[in-house]
Amino acid sequence: MVSDKPGAVPRGEGEPTPEERASVRHELRRLKDFAQQISLDDVRQGAWFARLLKFSLDPYVHEVDAAYFTAKYPGLPADAVVQARIQLAARSASIEGAISAGAYTGAVAATIGTGGGSSPLTLPAAGVSFVLDLLFMSHLQLRLAYDIAMLYRVPLDLNDPEDLWKLIRVAFAIKAGETGRGAIGKGAPVLVRPIIKRIFSGSTLAAARSLPVVGRYLLQRNIIKFAIPAVGVPLSMAVNYWSTRVAGNQAVKVFREEARIAEAARRMTERTVHHAELLWVLWLIIKSDALIHENERLLLKHVTALVGDLDSELSAISGVSSTVDLDQKTLWAMLASATGDLEALYD
Repeated sequence: MVSDKPGAVPRGEGEPTPEERASVRHELRRLKDFAQQISLDDVRQGAWFARLLKFSLDPYVHEVDAAYFTAKYPGLPADAVVQARIQLAARSASIEGAISAGAYTGAVAATIGTGGGSSPLTLPAAGVSFVLDLLFMSHLQLRLAYDIAMLYRVPLDLNDPEDLWKLIRVAFAIKAGETGRGAIGKGAPVLVRPIIKRIFSGSTLAAARSLPVVGRYLLQRNIIKFAIPAVGVPLSMAVNYWSTRVAGNQAVKVFREEARIAEAARRMTERTVHHAELLWVLWLIIKSDALIHENERLLLKHVTALVGDLDSELSAISGVSSTVDLDQKTLWAMLASATGDLEALYD
């Protein structure tokens, strides 16, 4: 992927530099070595994706966190760095599109879709280019989504299945079909828009819990792109560029919102010493409409984590987590017996 110097916002516009092209070629060589371990059946059945997760994230998450970006871009606000990282990733995707476009043809979709055998991947040049493009774009978008989460200081424990699936859904914008309709961007060329819409529409995988299923889903996306008649370098560059921007903007939408919720949770806990009462009041409000919305769940999750860090209200946390029907009389009695400033609980 395109490299960027510490302390400066990455380049945005302009022609790619020799350094940028060299960086993308280096990443493609690494992925080509990785691809030698994948069979054609792995590609078709989606098993490649679990291996790519390990390849892309195992070392990366130990090197890159919020402190890494603070040191790399001192004094810069998260929003500025996030937009620069999206542009940087989109440029990398565009360069890769130019490199791979000369090799593939529309016929490669049929090769991948109907070919048999489980021998090591030994496809024609067009087929190898197809697989490398699939790996490169998936690798790029996984790391971009992770970067954005870290920049907004949203913690992700990739050993936790819930956090891992959140990252996957965000990285590939597979949460909802509206992504394809509403996140294309006004600047996308007219020729590119219908292609991007096709890539991001269809089955959403919102409830998927199988890495091979995600792998097959991403394979089908790439087939859509490679099956475009008479695809050429300019179109391939544009599709890669804009699909990366769509995925990046979706990651911003999700992780920036969670960052705002985390900030609200911090303000709540800092404004009162009555943390047990805060948990119960928050639970009462969330349950008031008999529904638990995602943002409400996240708020309760962050408040609970902060209160737990204070090592003071663990019994309250246990009580909230084990309660099905909230006893409002007990809550009002708890508030009536509390002393000190209770304003924060009623605001």
